Amino acid sequence: MYRPNPKQAAFHKAGSTKRERAILAANRSGKTLSCGYELAMHATGQYPDWWEGRRFARPIMAWAAGKSNETTRDVVQGMLLGDNEVEWGTGALPKACIAKVDKSRGITGAVDKVFIKHVSGGISIIQFKSYEQGWEKWTGAEVDVVWFDEEPPEKVYKEGLTRTNNTRGIAFLSLTPLLGMTQVVSLFYPKPESPTRHLTMMTIDDALHFDAEQRQMMIDQYQPYEREARLRGIPMLGSGRVFPLAEEIVTVEPFQIPEYWPQIIGIDFGWDHPTAAANLAYDRDVDCLYVTREYRVSEEAPVVHAAAIKAWGSWIPVSWPHDGRRDMGYADQQIAQEYRDWGLRMHFEHATFENGSNSLEAGVTEMLDRMRTGRWKVFNTCTMWLDEFRVYHRKDGKIVKEFDDLLSASRYAMMMRRVARTQMRRVHHTRPPDWSPLSVA
Repeated sequence: MYRPNPKQAAFHKAGSTKRERAILAANRSGKTLSCGYELAMHATGQYPDWWEGRRFARPIMAWAAGKSNETTRDVVQGMLLGDNEVEWGTGALPKACIAKVDKSRGITGAVDKVFIKHVSGGISIIQFKSYEQGWEKWTGAEVDVVWFDEEPPEKVYKEGLTRTNNTRGIAFLSLTPLLGMTQVVSLFYPKPESPTRHLTMMTIDDALHFDAEQRQMMIDQYQPYEREARLRGIPMLGSGRVFPLAEEIVTVEPFQIPEYWPQIIGIDFGWDHPTAAANLAYDRDVDCLYVTREYRVSEEAPVVHAAAIKAWGSWIPVSWPHDGRRDMGYADQQIAQEYRDWGLRMHFEHATFENGSNSLEAGVTEMLDRMRTGRWKVFNTCTMWLDEFRVYHRKDGKIVKEFDDLLSASRYAMMMRRVARTQMRRVHHTRPPDWSPLSVA
């Protein structure tokens, strides 16, 4: 009996409100299992007591597809029906619910359609397809559910999704993103572009059916550049990444910052793209910077951002970008002054290196050098910062300035670490009750 882990359960539940869903997951983590069983539930109408996702009260028409005819047969068909004709009924679809199976011509062991008894008394149909058929084979029909196992070409995905328009149906993808930040992956990762989409990330650590020894064996079998995709479901960006490092190299467990370490905050102003802030602590003895806290919120006023950031410590200096101005309807009002008015210790000028420059390339080069030499660390609780770190990339040699708000805030803080400060504590001297300024020692 299928029992989802927490990530799989969240994926299913999102189907109650989201039209498109993707589960980006590690190899063998259970992504195909979860999608196969969901499709079986929709086809039969048999939903377990724990189910909180989309429900179909009538028979459905569905497509289930893989990369090639062979992978569709071996993976998708195998998950739904069983590994071969003798075992049909041992997969996600109960044998008692299988009314009829139409075999495919020309592909040994492959099925074209399977007819499933629905609890309403009607018959659901699941048709098996493949991406190698080309997008032209994905036109014309109307379906309720489309399951894409592994990543389809963009044209195939759009055609498949279009088939659900008139039925108000759903589409879901199960994939390990080995092709990197493709057009299809970027629809969902790192943040869905549409409110009708949902992303579930499932790492090897979420796969509860593996013990520690099995996890380590899987880690060891992959090259370092593959591990982010194969073990965490993070798109493999290859040489296009600005910071082509595994996150384990930069992350540390949170710890109490020593009082003698100076701190500084960097802020990146925004509105529709987020306003972001990062708190950095500086270990001068080894020249190492630690990203300890993060903040990233869209479409809020400076008073809201300032209140949240000030809670980190009103004594901490704040560095800000050279473009920290906007048209406020009156002469040259600076955003920095607004934050200053709301109690943040904004530096008197925008962030620069000591030589007065503010080069983006110089900044990311220093960040990368620090990461490689162990002089840039990030608390592993800064999950939004790590999301940006994973996908920060170049296109045609140029850095893509998207989804980089916390990275930018961190860079501004790094550039201005020379003005970082420690918290000054007042020392209270107690006087004896008989003390007098005229007393003679």
